[in-house]
Amino acid sequence: MTDAAPSPSTRSAETPFESVAPVAQPLDVSQDRQWATLAHLGGVVGVLPSYMIHRVFKDRGPFTAQESREAANYTMLPTLVILAGIVLSLIPFIGWLFSVIAAVTWLFLAITSVRAGVKVNRGEPHQYRFNTHLYDKFAARNS
Repeated sequence: MTDAAPSPSTRSAETPFESVAPVAQPLDVSQDRQWATLAHLGGVVGVLPSYMIHRVFKDRGPFTAQESREAANYTMLPTLVILAGIVLSLIPFIGWLFSVIAAVTWLFLAITSVRAGVKVNRGEPHQYRFNTHLYDKFAARNS
């Protein structure tokens, strides 16, 4: 009963080395839809998730590129309004007004992001009604 583990030299001779492709592979249809959905659902926490998904996956899936860009464009302005509202809420006597504005903006952003995520999960592209395309303007300025 000698069930000894094979030595490192025997183990490497038995299994050949498998390398990872140096270039990221394209997303299949279900992965493309999944990342596009996550880009919209990430709007619940702000612009960062859709921005990161767009930067990482834009060249790997056309649906993800389109939808993450749409989500980043839409969520950038409400995210800035929420952050400004949080900072301005520290002002004495009128800070509560900015807190309410930030909360209502976040609620609106969360509802519209979830609605868009559900639609995109079904494979349908989504365009937000009040999209300012702020992300595109910043990206064009930095190019």
